[in-house]
Amino acid sequence: MSPRPLSVEEPSQVAAARREAASLAEKLGFDATGAGHVALVVTEIATNILKHGGGGEILLNAIQRADIVGMEIVGLDRGKGIADLTRSLRDGYSTAGSPGTGLGAIRRLASSFDISSAPSQGTAVVATLWARVPGRDDGRRVSVGVAGASHAGETVSGDAWAVDQAPGRTLLLLVDGLGHGQVAADAAHEAVRLFRANARRAPGEIVRALHDGLRGTRGAAVAVTEIAYERGLVRFAGLGNISAVLVWPGGRRHLVSHNGTAGHAMRRIDEFSYPWPKAGVLVKHTDGLGTHWDLERYPGLLARSPSLVAGVLYRDFNRGRDDVAVLAASEAAR
Repeated sequence: MSPRPLSVEEPSQVAAARREAASLAEKLGFDATGAGHVALVVTEIATNILKHGGGGEILLNAIQRADIVGMEIVGLDRGKGIADLTRSLRDGYSTAGSPGTGLGAIRRLASSFDISSAPSQGTAVVATLWARVPGRDDGRRVSVGVAGASHAGETVSGDAWAVDQAPGRTLLLLVDGLGHGQVAADAAHEAVRLFRANARRAPGEIVRALHDGLRGTRGAAVAVTEIAYERGLVRFAGLGNISAVLVWPGGRRHLVSHNGTAGHAMRRIDEFSYPWPKAGVLVKHTDGLGTHWDLERYPGLLARSPSLVAGVLYRDFNRGRDDVAVLAASEAAR
C-alpha cells in the first residue's frame, strides 16, 4: 500500500487525520487499543505540524513484517525547526496544547521512532506501530523507507514499489507507469506482480521479465536493485528515467539505467555492480521528484531512518505535477 498524504493546514484537518489513521488501523487488524494508540500518535504529530510547523503533511504507510501488519506514520513540515530537541523528547513535555504528552508520548507508544529537525529546514518525524508485537530480530540488515503521492486530482498513483527481503540480500523495485491515472497504475501493479514472481532472479533478469510481461500495458520505467550487504555489493538494472543514487558521507554515485520503456521499447538491458559504501544510503525516485537534491544540506540526515530521508526529499523536491515516489534504503541498526 502506498503512503497516503494527509494535508494538515488548518485545525479541522487534525481531526480528519486522526479519523483516517484510526480507520486504516482497524482495516489493518489493529484492536481497539492499538487503533487508539495510532489515533493519539497522529493527533500529536498533526498538532505539532500545525502549531509549530505552520502546516504540512502526514503520510500513512501500511507495512508488514512476516505475518504481522503495522503502520508507519511520517509527519513533515517546513517550519522553523525544534530549537531544543532533547527537551521536546521528554515524556510529558508539550507546548502545542495537544491532548497527549508531546513527542515523548509518541516515542513511548511507538515500536520505533526517529526525528530530524534543523533551523529553517523544518521537522520530519516517523513513528511505527504494529498490530501485534513483532519478533525482536527477523534477520533483516537493510531498512527501507518510502514516500509518495499521486498526481493532483488522481485517486491512484502510477508509481509503485516493492521490497523482497531474504537472508543475505534485499531486492528493491521502483516503477513509474507511463502517464498517470488508472492505466499507469495498472502497469505499475503488474510490474509489482512480475517482480514478486521473479524475486529469486538477478536484477537484469528481473528487468527482462518485466519488459516481456508488460507488453500488454501502457508500459513503465523500472529499476531493480539488489543490496547484497554481506558481500558489500549493489547490483542494479533499469529501463527509463528512474534515478538511483548511492550516497555516503562526502560522496555520491549515480547508478546507470538505460533509455527505454519496459513493455515497449528498449535497446539493451545491462546489470551493473557497485560497492555498498560504509554508512551509505540508496535513494531511488521517479521523475516526479526534482533531481537537484543534496543530502549534505541536511546535517545528520544520512544517519537517520530511511523513512525520514525519503520523507524529507519528498517534502522539499516534489515537483507537484506528476505522480511521485521516493525510496531510501540503508543498513539497519544492529
